[in-house]
Order: sequence, then structure tokens, then C-alpha cells
Amino acid sequence: MGLVSWLFILPFVTALAVIMTPAGRSDLVRKIALAGTSLHLLLTGYIVYKFIQVATFSGEGVKEALITQLYLVEKITWFESLGIQYFVGLDGISLFMVVLTSIVIFTGILASWSVVERSKEFFALLLILVSGVFGVFVSFDLFMFFMFYEVAVLPMYLLIGIWGTGPKEYSAMKLTMMLMASSALILVGFLALYHGSGLETFDLIEISKVHFPIAFQNWVFPTIFIGFGVIGALYPFHTWSPDGHSSAPTAVSMLHAGVLMKLGGYGALRIGLYLLPEGAQNWALFFMGLTTINIIYGAFAAIKQKDLKFFTAYSSVSHCGFVLFGIVTLNMIGVKGAVIQMFSHGIMTALFFGLIGMVYGRTKTRIVTEMGGLAKVMPWLAVCFYVAGLASLGLPGLAGFIAESHVFLGGFIGNPWTDATTMRVLTVIATMSIVVTAVYVLRGLGQVFQGPLKEQFKTITDATLTEKISTGVLVATLAIVGLAPWFFIDLIEGAIYPLINRLSLNANTWMTF
Repeated sequence: MGLVSWLFILPFVTALAVIMTPAGRSDLVRKIALAGTSLHLLLTGYIVYKFIQVATFSGEGVKEALITQLYLVEKITWFESLGIQYFVGLDGISLFMVVLTSIVIFTGILASWSVVERSKEFFALLLILVSGVFGVFVSFDLFMFFMFYEVAVLPMYLLIGIWGTGPKEYSAMKLTMMLMASSALILVGFLALYHGSGLETFDLIEISKVHFPIAFQNWVFPTIFIGFGVIGALYPFHTWSPDGHSSAPTAVSMLHAGVLMKLGGYGALRIGLYLLPEGAQNWALFFMGLTTINIIYGAFAAIKQKDLKFFTAYSSVSHCGFVLFGIVTLNMIGVKGAVIQMFSHGIMTALFFGLIGMVYGRTKTRIVTEMGGLAKVMPWLAVCFYVAGLASLGLPGLAGFIAESHVFLGGFIGNPWTDATTMRVLTVIATMSIVVTAVYVLRGLGQVFQGPLKEQFKTITDATLTEKISTGVLVATLAIVGLAPWFFIDLIEGAIYPLINRLSLNANTWMTF
């Protein structure tokens, strides 16, 4: 097995090691999980280094190299009669998502250090889930893609239903039913591509060479986009998300919002836009309208929330709207913004949900009006909360600004197939969400951390060492991407060119902005 295969094998092996741990050894379980995710983070760093070495990022040369090939490819015939292959590899987009997932699972393990109830099962399921996520990001065979997608989704039911809080059974069932329905749409789309290509193969690269009839693209594209849009919180199919977030344990919320929801944007981009470009052109304005509702509705809904988890969950609905909005701009800068937003939002919401779990563990409440003045007794957590909030509203110097500015510019630039005036009107409406976000973020954080400290909170303590490492890594990542975005833009830019070229654009004309 090559390096790429170890990206999903290592978490699975770690899960097996956790399962084989003697009963009652929660401390050993946590250490094994942390060791496995730490090793994975090192592996990811090494792969990034190898990728950079091959790409070299020297002027225009890297763009040409990244258009024509994947890196670290492993391709083995699996079921030849069905056209199924073991086909994994990396381009800039998938590597960016691997980096995101590796950081979130590492910090999620640290944030779950206090989990002792059935800890073996908890950490094993968490690692199996993330193994499926890694598999999705590196798969370039549609059968493998779908198989890993299901592995990533199914453990959520148990993780929320057993270790969750509140109406956890209802939330787990609602999440599972919605995501299974979306899986059915995705499967229909994949089988249509398999049969409609006439190649009898699931090889994504080979299918991309086929020009599908317009009528075919016009029904398959929305099927796939909505299928992936459900997990990406596309309006009006987003309702599972706030319930799932509110009931999930801390690490599950971090993975759920930080990584799992990114499968929606990734799938819509990698499969929908890449394989069905003319379908994307015909449906772009419709889905841009839905994603604009996503952005505004999520922001206004967040204002009304009193529970910190619901507050962050509706904020995620709004911010995930930026991902899908950027994709349907159908131009280089908008799609680039969508990919950066997937990373930025993943880190930001992982930080938010990790911090909410830490605050709840001390105060035993998530209701904003029941708190106040907490910055006096937990300054580290308060500062991290404010950084996450400022990233959420797009403060320059943090990753959120880089992502959202690209998405908005993409909306204004437009494309040759969508009415420019309508696109710009929708972009202006979407931009107004920044003001709404500033209102709910600053007001909410002010209520929780500023003002007089209530008597019952005077004895609580600040973050532990493991919590400081977890939150510190996430805060540092937001700052690094915000202050040095050129490295990350170079990383993904070459991988976006083939997508844009499939839309029959001269990609260079879109890179002048």
C-alpha cells in the first residue's frame, strides 16, 4: 500500500487497536487514539511536503503539471467485469481536505479527553467515521467514493444516539434518515453516469472524457447536487443539521460540522460540476438562489438562538451556503473561494463546537442568558471564542476573510451562461449576511463572556493542557491561512483548472482578479 492508502488505513487500524484495549482502561484508549491521530497528522504533513516537492510551485509550471495528473496514484483492477477499480490519489483540492480532516480529528480527540463512558466504542466509531471521510477525499472511482461515503455517514447514528444529549434518539434518527435519502439520490446519479457514459466503468477520470447529452445532464446534475447538498445543508434540506449538532457530543459536533458537511461541497464540485458542466450551467442560477436563502436564513435564524449549539449550528448553515454559492458561480475565483471556505469553515466550527463543549463541561449550561462574565475565570477559552467569532464574520487576517472575499468576487465577476445582473443582486444580498453575522456573534459572545460574573461560576477553571493544545492548534490554523493564503491558494489552484476548463472557459482570464 502506498502513502495515500495509509490516510484511511491508519485511522481504521487505530480503531482496531482501541477495540482490543482491555475493558476499563479509558486512559489507555485515549492515549492510543491520540497516538494514532498524531501519527496521522505527521503522515499528512509528509504527504504535503512530497506534494510540494513534485509540484515545485514555480511560476506557471505548477499549473500545467496539476492540470494533467494526480499525484501518488494507486490504481488496481478490483472487479473488472463491473468496471470497479481501487483508484486513489491526490490533487490540490483533495489534499487540502485531507489536511483539514487530519487537524480536526487530532483536536477532536484532545477535546474528548474526559469521555469515560464506553470510551472504547466511542473512540473506535469516531476513528471509523474519519477513516470513511479520508477515503472519500482520495477516491477517484465512483464505487469506492460511494462506499467510503456510507462509512463516513453511518457511525453518526450511534455516536449521537448513545453519547448525545437532549432528544438524542430523535436527532440521530432524523440525521440518518435525511442522509440516507441523500445517499439514494447520489447513488442514482452515479449509476446514471456509469450507464450513460457507455464505458461501463466507475473511473472518474475516464468518465470525465465523455460528453453527455444536454437532456441527460439536465436531470442528473440536480440529482447529484441535491444529493450532496443535503449533507452540505442546502436549503430547504438543512433541517437535520441543527438538531444533529445540538444533540451530538463535542468531538462528533467538531467532525460533523468541521468535516462531514464538507463532503457535500466536495462531492458537488468533484462529481457534479466536473462531470456535468452543461447541467451546472443550466441550473446555476436556480441553485444560486437557494444558496443565497441558505446564507441569509441561517444568519437570521442564528440571531434568535439562545442555546450556544443551535447558535453555531445555524451559523454553519449560513457559512456552508457560501461553499455551494461559490461552486455555482462557475468561475475560477468563486470556486477557489468555495474550496477555501470549506477549509476555513471546517476549522472555525470545529473550534466553536470544541469550545462550547469545554464551557458546557464547566457551567453545565449552554443557554446564553444563563451565563455572563466568564472571561474573568476562563480567559483562554474566551480569547479562542472571540477568534472563532471574528473568523466567522470575516475579519481580515483570518481564514474566513480570504474565503468569503473570493466567493463574493466570484459572484460579481459572473460567467457567460448566467444573467450577470441577477448574479450580482444575489451576491449583494448574500454579502449583507456579514452584517447579520457581526450582530449575532458579537452580541452572543458579549453576553457569555462580558459583564458581571455570576456567583455559581466563580470557582470554575480555565482550559486544561489538552484543551489548550486542541484550541491552540485550531486558532493557529485560522491565523496561518488568513495571514499567508498564497501557499494554500497555490495548493488548490492547479486542481481547479480542469474543472474550469470543463466549463469551456479560458481559465487565465479569471486569474487576473
